[in-house]
Amino acid sequence: MSKRTRLFAVILLIYVLGVGFLLYRVSADLDARYRESAEESLVDVAHLLAAVIEDEMGSGGLDGSRLRRVFDAAYRRRFAAQIFGLTKSRVDLRVYVTDGDGRVLFDSLGRHEGEDFHGWRDVSRTLQGEYGARTSLERPDDPDSAVMYVAAPLRAEGRILGVVSVGKPVGAHRLFVATARQKLLTVGLLSMASLLLLLLAVSVWVVRPIGLIADFLRLTRTEGAVRPSRLFRRAWSLLQAAFREWRDTLAGRSYAEEYVQALTHELKSPLSAIRGAAELLREPVPDEPRRRFTANIAEQVQRIQDLVDRLLQLASLEKRRTLDEPQPVRLRDLADGVVASLDPVAQVKGVTLQNRAPDGLAVWGDPFLLRQALANLVQNAIDFSPRGAPVEVAAIPVGRDVELSVRDRGPGIPDFALDRVFEKFYSLRRPDTGKKSTGLGLSFVREIAQLHRGAAALANHPEGGAVATLRLPAFASR
Repeated sequence: MSKRTRLFAVILLIYVLGVGFLLYRVSADLDARYRESAEESLVDVAHLLAAVIEDEMGSGGLDGSRLRRVFDAAYRRRFAAQIFGLTKSRVDLRVYVTDGDGRVLFDSLGRHEGEDFHGWRDVSRTLQGEYGARTSLERPDDPDSAVMYVAAPLRAEGRILGVVSVGKPVGAHRLFVATARQKLLTVGLLSMASLLLLLLAVSVWVVRPIGLIADFLRLTRTEGAVRPSRLFRRAWSLLQAAFREWRDTLAGRSYAEEYVQALTHELKSPLSAIRGAAELLREPVPDEPRRRFTANIAEQVQRIQDLVDRLLQLASLEKRRTLDEPQPVRLRDLADGVVASLDPVAQVKGVTLQNRAPDGLAVWGDPFLLRQALANLVQNAIDFSPRGAPVEVAAIPVGRDVELSVRDRGPGIPDFALDRVFEKFYSLRRPDTGKKSTGLGLSFVREIAQLHRGAAALANHPEGGAVATLRLPAFASR
């Protein structure tokens, strides 16, 4: 994963985590806020009932039968109140009235009349002239049976003669909490989805939608009739490639500056060598030094030429979103061709090339690009192999993929370089010459692997040396 992709992923992750944390905090706080709102309403109802009951008590004491008729009639009422998408159909308030000793004189449900409620917090604190409220379970074994009570004092001539306590089941507002949480989650998910859709829209706009559609049409035309699952995977690979191009385009100036700085650094050494040799050749020099200086100039010019050629190839690959004309590529034949072409180079080095790729394994891709990728890996293995050591090319099936590997018996990769070998312009010195390559070969290999919806890796082998792998989707006859 490149630095730009990691940076983009980190920004996206921070946004998702931020929205997720906000949703969690608000969702966790919903129940408490609804309880506060319900308690505030119960305070109003309790004091309103206290005023009514005080008026009745002042004219002859508490008339429990009248309160019974009122509440029985209220409980029988059926209605359909639409409250923010939820329907309320009956009254669920509970009310009880106690005397100054906390004994229940009236219970709207008719369950506790005559009982001593002085021990309940709402009654005891209200009788002491304080604010009294409680939330208790009606059935100890049922956590959903909780009822919130708020009490108000009954006064006469400045003395507290009793308490009226109004209760409401906590479960009544849980539906509102659940609905609010669902809406909150929906808004959060829609927010995240909208951001992703916006990014996708921008990416498609940046990489030219007509070109993206043309790529998809060309892909389906070249492959003919395909299964829906394979067609979906091809379309997904196109979107991934479009995202990478959009990411690089948005990186814009910083991306170009990174290229220019790295290229400038790589060109400084050969240009300095050419300039130094040219200045020396302005003066009369013997034939032997002259030949050495001219050979050095030719070598450095060739180095610059290789660097430019590789950059052009890499830039061309980075702009591609899909393969033009993919076809089945047999790995045994591919490895045979690469081994045959590089065998003379290996013989000069004293290295033996071995092709251990079995018959029958194939991948779906571009034979030319895959040949270039494998040749890069084999050439690297030859450069780092000691004289007389073998370089093995092998292939094994791994699930739905095929892993093509190149192993050498060289010194391996230093720990400090393991995470940098695929960086552009990064290269290690060859053991024999002490020189570095252009540092673009492995970047080129990685781009080819990604274009084939695969991956490239380079690691140390447990038995010594290094092993480079190309993991590519296996070809399956349709």
